[in-house]
Amino acid sequence: MQMTAKKAAAPAASPAQTLSTFLSTIRYEDLPEPVVARTEELFLDWFASALAGKGARPVSVIDGFAAQMGPRDGPAENLLTRTRTSPFFAALVNGAASHFVEQDDLHNSSVLHPGTVVFPAVLAAAQDVGATGKQLIAAAVAGYECGVRVGEFLGRSHYKVFHTTGTAGKLAAAAGVAHILKLDADRMQHGLGSAGTMAAGLWEFLRDAADSKQLHTAKAAADGLMAAYLARDGFTGARAIFEGKQGMAAGMSSDADVRWLTDGLGTRWATVETSFKFHASCRHTHPAADALLTLMQQHRLKADDIVKVTAHVHQGAIDVLGPVTDPQTIHQSKFSMGFVLALIATLGRAALADFTEISLKNRELRSFHDRVTMVLDHDVDSAYPRRWIGRVSVQTRDGRTLECRVETPKGDPGNTLSRAELEDKALRLAGYSGAATADEMKQLIARIWRLRDEPSVRDFLAGR
Repeated sequence: MQMTAKKAAAPAASPAQTLSTFLSTIRYEDLPEPVVARTEELFLDWFASALAGKGARPVSVIDGFAAQMGPRDGPAENLLTRTRTSPFFAALVNGAASHFVEQDDLHNSSVLHPGTVVFPAVLAAAQDVGATGKQLIAAAVAGYECGVRVGEFLGRSHYKVFHTTGTAGKLAAAAGVAHILKLDADRMQHGLGSAGTMAAGLWEFLRDAADSKQLHTAKAAADGLMAAYLARDGFTGARAIFEGKQGMAAGMSSDADVRWLTDGLGTRWATVETSFKFHASCRHTHPAADALLTLMQQHRLKADDIVKVTAHVHQGAIDVLGPVTDPQTIHQSKFSMGFVLALIATLGRAALADFTEISLKNRELRSFHDRVTMVLDHDVDSAYPRRWIGRVSVQTRDGRTLECRVETPKGDPGNTLSRAELEDKALRLAGYSGAATADEMKQLIARIWRLRDEPSVRDFLAGR
């Protein structure tokens, strides 16, 4: 009797393979209209944030390094100097600049700032290959969808020590650039493997106000770009960079869950879940800031009416903001719950121009700062990071105890910024650093609103 061998079943695709296949096959034509529109809005928000970083000392140091080490000409724009350089150094500088003023976007559940790492890399690569606006949008979506899922995969334990934007952000940049370069799923996976092995970024810099945050985003954008270009040319990366025995989960997390890597691919668009920043400070301060502002408006309170403020927060806020007990620099003040709430109480806002050296020494602000404490709230913490709830309780000089809770902070998808508000924000950001005139920004805004129709994204500022 003749026997026929049974054909072995093909092994199931790994989460990395499934994710890579999805990312490599994203097409502009298949994107829902809300995803396309939100990507244009995110691009404007990022572009203006990058311009606002011009002249900042840490950014200038990185820009000086790029000028010394990089070419004096190339296909990609350095948005700060309006000159051209290689894609790598353009991504490096623009990535550093766009994270300085703390106005770039954030995705809640991954605790990732996608725009500051995805757009510098994708724009640089798009300018290198002569991509269209549609191609830039599709590639940016690939970057956002990848980075968000990697951040969710790494979990809350990762964020306690690692700056997720420097780690997951590197893979986000790699995915976006790989898409611009039209890499297939196999090379996409190799690019993610190379990006993952370079992923880094530690929170320790907050304790002594070091400049590392700009290095995190600069290197995430540039190294992600490098990983994709290397993969294009046949360089291989670890295929099991996520779940391998010596991969990212093993070394960087105690609660990693690979299911997040493929969560809702093609049906859940994380890009539209991304929040815009309203206040010019660390996002962990925003929910409490909104709650305090609402409470003071409801009860017609002034700063002098308040004896004590308690911000009821999630553990992530304590991990990031807790080390900053006595802010000594402008950057530290953006990571101080006390200082941000002092601005809210005294000025009714925490805007970009409010964080100054003079403000740091202001006695009224310092006095209010000392009246603020943070406590872990288990209800708020259980909702985090999916939802960032704002809750404050206030003791007044006349003996009252008042409380306010905000379910959806300003800028979240359920309470988002309108296009008019985004335009106003962009004009203020560019004006803050003098990187572009109001007329130039109005032209750029109009162009970005029709990004999908652009035949080439090569020229935005260089040569203007």
